[in-house]
Amino acid sequence: MKKDLIIALDGPAGAGKSSASRLLAERLGYRYVDTGALYRAVGLLVWEQGLDPEDATALGPVCEALDVRFEPGSGGQRLFVGQRDVTERIRRPEVSQMASRVSAQPLVRARLLTVQRELGCGGGVVVEGRDIGTVVFPEADLKVYLDASAEERSRRRHQEFRHTGRPTSLALTRRAMQERDERDTGRSHAPLRPAADAVILDTTDLSLAEVVDALATYVENCASGDAKRKKHGARLLQPDGEGGMERREAGSFPGGTHAHGTQHRTRTNPGSKRADRH
Repeated sequence: MKKDLIIALDGPAGAGKSSASRLLAERLGYRYVDTGALYRAVGLLVWEQGLDPEDATALGPVCEALDVRFEPGSGGQRLFVGQRDVTERIRRPEVSQMASRVSAQPLVRARLLTVQRELGCGGGVVVEGRDIGTVVFPEADLKVYLDASAEERSRRRHQEFRHTGRPTSLALTRRAMQERDERDTGRSHAPLRPAADAVILDTTDLSLAEVVDALATYVENCASGDAKRKKHGARLLQPDGEGGMERREAGSFPGGTHAHGTQHRTRTNPGSKRADRH
């Protein structure tokens, strides 16, 4: 397999991007770049300083002085702001909301665009976020848009909060998710949307292991040239409907959820493992 591929994974919160991207990178021996963590770092600084996330004048100095980097550490990749490890702190719900608000600001996106491209340069990288295939790396070798139903995404995020000791109600989690979706898709600068040539993978009824397997297949096909992306629109992974669903447990999303442990069967083109519409 070529070792210089740039793999772009986009999608809304709770679709499974971070977990799947990290495991895919480990399987391929690639670097992993969590661009959402970068926006969370900015959100953390804005939150700690009590700044207005929509005040460009206030955000300017934060962006200019921003010093972020990823380092390997115990439990995986760690994020540092200056000399401070903020890996756990950026996952707090209030920081997540602040990150969503600052991410809508062109000043912040422009600053982090440079950072993201530097982290992904040279290839051999899995980059996940919300505008990777459309803005950050529009010429990525493979673009995948992960999605899931709003109910499933809310359930996963709620379970994640419970698992990490941040109890909240499912209703509040669902409301926050809806607000986040509206901000991400409605912003004028780099809104969340699939790239025109992206594979669209619906993870609603897939376990984490099945999502990673599907992604690895796309990468294999891409590397061999079978799935070279063309401007022919998106492909959607859906149940085949010919043999029903097969119940099984095959890995879990954060918080111990198994996405119902359901396996989707998919149609494939002759000579290719790429999922097709049915």
